[in-house]
Amino acid sequence: MSTQAFRAARDFLLAHRTDHDRAAREFRWPKLDHFNWALDWFDPLAAGPLADQPALVIVGEGAVRFTFAELAARSNQVANGLRAQGVRRGDRILVMLGNVAPLWEVMLAAMKLGAVVVPATTLLTPADLADRFARGRVRFLVTDAGEAAKFEGLDPAVRRIGVGQAPAGWIVYETLLAQSAAFTPDGVTKADDPLLLYFTSGTTARPKLVLHSHRSYPVGHLSTMYWLGLQPGDLHLNVSSPGWAKHAWSCFFAPWNAGAAVFIFNQPRFDARRLLDAIVAHQVTTLCAPPTVWRMLIQEDLGSWKTHLREVTGAGEPLNPEVIEQVERAWGLSIRDGYGQTETTAQIGNPPGQKVKPGSMGRPLPGYRIVLLDAEDNEADEGAVCIALDPPPAGLMRGYQDEGGEIVPVTGHYYRTGDVASRDAEGYLTYVGRADDIFKASDYRISPFELESALIEHAAVMEAAVVPAPDPLRLAVPKAYLALAPGFSPDRATALDIFRHIRARLAPYKRVRRLEFAELPKTISGKIRRVELRRAEAARGATRLEQEYREEDFPELRSGE
Repeated sequence: MSTQAFRAARDFLLAHRTDHDRAAREFRWPKLDHFNWALDWFDPLAAGPLADQPALVIVGEGAVRFTFAELAARSNQVANGLRAQGVRRGDRILVMLGNVAPLWEVMLAAMKLGAVVVPATTLLTPADLADRFARGRVRFLVTDAGEAAKFEGLDPAVRRIGVGQAPAGWIVYETLLAQSAAFTPDGVTKADDPLLLYFTSGTTARPKLVLHSHRSYPVGHLSTMYWLGLQPGDLHLNVSSPGWAKHAWSCFFAPWNAGAAVFIFNQPRFDARRLLDAIVAHQVTTLCAPPTVWRMLIQEDLGSWKTHLREVTGAGEPLNPEVIEQVERAWGLSIRDGYGQTETTAQIGNPPGQKVKPGSMGRPLPGYRIVLLDAEDNEADEGAVCIALDPPPAGLMRGYQDEGGEIVPVTGHYYRTGDVASRDAEGYLTYVGRADDIFKASDYRISPFELESALIEHAAVMEAAVVPAPDPLRLAVPKAYLALAPGFSPDRATALDIFRHIRARLAPYKRVRRLEFAELPKTISGKIRRVELRRAEAARGATRLEQEYREEDFPELRSGE
């Protein structure tokens, strides 16, 4: 019954992929008591018409091409191998792998066993890993053998499994594949049993621990599948690093919910031209990438690449209108923005076939009821982005894990995202900023994202982060930290040209008054840490920096020359 209910919900969204109004109005999350997505969805998919169709295609380093049937069998072997090493239902396995086949094999295998995966990026330091071992209550580790040195001195009770030439005392991953390809589960999996434990990227504080269930991500990502516009037979490329939630969103659950193949292009160092060549050569049909990658792609002459792309999307941080416009001019495709969090699946987005408004992240996706609340918790046209919990959507986490290891569930009438948005008369939502990032200057409320969007329209600006800088007259003024595009110099002439650009696009009270060319601080997931820049500005006070340019330094601006 669980598989049929899931399939019915999925098929409804596929049938109404371009009819957002009907999908949002009529979609209902499937009611599931017991559900194991790997056993109840992926394996039957692999035994049906898609058996010989590609499920995972990796090109470049670690190249492989596995069909659905091959991955089902290999994950069974790995599941049996992990069971032989002592993995039991509820055990936590830290998985720190790049985009290599064992990552997908272990994810499926752990799910079949009822174990809990703790995803980890390869960028983590030994201190980060010690924190994950302790707070994540990790019992098993799967990583590339080349990362072994990072784990020296860490909890010896954690059993270590290495892909490749594993050190003495480690289990060699390849031995797991020597097990039988027939897997028998030890019992049923409840839909609300734990499946994934994520450590957030920590943009403002210590990473939180987010627990997802066999319902919340596998089922919840039906909304993500809908937003991405995936269809059976698609070849989907999501540019994302393993260890973060977006990788599970678009490199695992959403494509395989649709019956699409996951495409990975591994390159030692990001090269936009090589990525575009791969998209053309392998006939990728759907592409999702973070704004940083889109900003790199538009530095190229996109029109020179004749792609097979049907859908293009962006997520991770809001997309600037200028990026969307350049891609549309080159390919005739609109990058459809979407919004969600590690704690959820895609909540808000621009699905296929809908009007895309530049700067807007779209409308609530099927299965989510989004409300904006003002400071008094009244519904408003601008306010905190909240998910109504009447009832809670399937894609919402089970809760945060506290310091004692207990899961604190989401309660009350709303789940509060911590973001602020505005809503227009047609129900389209526009991102204003993190609640912590919005500030006042001369008693005007300033959205950093709005100013950053204007800045990035300038050809010299690759990335921008706007924060308040102390000012004796206005209390605070907007200051922009800028990362420049290749070929531009961090000098007075560039600063002057950017100031002129801003003056032509923003009302006087919104203007950026100070500029600094710098490398932007980021989390290891690539999100800008504006909190570091705010703290630095507050600590400096009125101190003038040599590399800082201020509006008052340029008489040309005052004279209108």
